[in-house]
Amino acid sequence: CRPAKNEMKYGAKSYPAKRAWAILFRLRSELLRRTISAMSGPGVVAHNRRTYTAANVDKDRTKDNIENCYTDIKKAYHELFDEALKEYNAKQTRRDRMIDDYYKKICTGKQEKPFYEVIFQIGGKDNMAVGTPEGDKAKEILNEFMRGFEERNPQLKVFSAHLHMDEATPHLHIDFIPYITGSKRGLSTRVSLKKALEAQGFKGEGKSNNERNLWIESEKDALAEIMERHGIDWEKKAKPLFEKMAKLILKLCSTIISLRQEIRTLEQKYAEERTKVNMLERLLTDKQKKKLKERNVFHGEKSF
Repeated sequence: CRPAKNEMKYGAKSYPAKRAWAILFRLRSELLRRTISAMSGPGVVAHNRRTYTAANVDKDRTKDNIENCYTDIKKAYHELFDEALKEYNAKQTRRDRMIDDYYKKICTGKQEKPFYEVIFQIGGKDNMAVGTPEGDKAKEILNEFMRGFEERNPQLKVFSAHLHMDEATPHLHIDFIPYITGSKRGLSTRVSLKKALEAQGFKGEGKSNNERNLWIESEKDALAEIMERHGIDWEKKAKPLFEKMAKLILKLCSTIISLRQEIRTLEQKYAEERTKVNMLERLLTDKQKKKLKERNVFHGEKSF
């Protein structure tokens, strides 16, 4: 008997696979596509907790906010660092080197911030607005994302996390204290964002690919996986061409400046070596003249 039309075209074995791929492609194309925003926040915990209400907040929706966790930051510092602080002070022989309040020391110091805040958001007010089915889905996704945050980030102690549903777009504030253990400098357990992220496997290379940026991209990937399970695809923003060109121009300018400096250095070295050569040539010429003069005198005396 004659094979079916599709079997003639694709072959009896390959047609089901082709059809499956076509269905998968169509389903993927039907997914919602939304951007992911991850930005550093100012860390105003009182605003996050709605201790006071800003002008852009809809008070009627504040009841829909989710407080995932909250601990007073000073209490969180005591829980994290008191034991290490006690050990550190016991080793000090001078009173002026002891630390009475580690939280106060970090707040007044310049090396580390006492805590950091990151804000995650899916889409914007035009496509994931509060009060819409899409906004409710964003709430569900962000809440699931938050539940796995500390498991993914064991070196980041979250003391405040709030999902806001009373502004234009659902978004998640996460406030955390980055810390490391086993430190050989200062307290054995101490605050350090760079070292905390390194302990989690993020090794930076340069300013653009520093530990924080690598970590943010990893968290975006984790959020994108949850989004996809909920039927939303991550729409990555393509960098405008002028940004790429500007970076290229800056890189070229930096290279040109370096080359000019190298040229000036080489020119200076050449001038120094040329001076030495000229001096040697003059000395050699003087010696040759002296020898010639001595030879002439000798021949003159011999002629007599």
